[in-house]
Amino acid sequence: MRLQATRSIAIALVAAASVSGCASSGSHYPSLAIRDAERVQGSFAVAEGENQVPAPAPAGEETLSRVQSLVGQAHSAHDGFLEAVSGAERAVNSAAGQAVSDNSWASAQVALADLESQRSNATLALGDLDLLYTDATLSFMERDRIDSARNEVQALIGQEDDTLARLWALLVQ
Repeated sequence: MRLQATRSIAIALVAAASVSGCASSGSHYPSLAIRDAERVQGSFAVAEGENQVPAPAPAGEETLSRVQSLVGQAHSAHDGFLEAVSGAERAVNSAAGQAVSDNSWASAQVALADLESQRSNATLALGDLDLLYTDATLSFMERDRIDSARNEVQALIGQEDDTLARLWALLVQ
């Protein structure tokens, strides 16, 4: 016990001595002002023609083929979505105004879940297009075709989102 008390006092004295070094006056330190040797003198001239940014590399055929495949996949998923919309609309219209415990309400929810599943197939294609876009950016390749494909798929998904929002709003009225 006594050894522990002695050790605690020794630690406190060492800590106090260390901290007292931080509290000394500032007159012992050199000024932090800029010295004459540290001042920048002169200027650099910019060479003509070196301001041009190099053009990105063209996208490879494999990348462009993959982009077309993903757009086709998104359109196929969108077509499946559009085919399922009429059945979902019928189910939602029959369930509108019904109690949540009614079987028609459960059927409408299943139909809307099917639509959301079809939508997710299109979003998978969009996710892959996003990856291709990121890879093209990091590889400094042209991204115009990938970007237009992404916009096209995003427009399809936007239409699907609008349809889903409209149908959900009808169901929960």
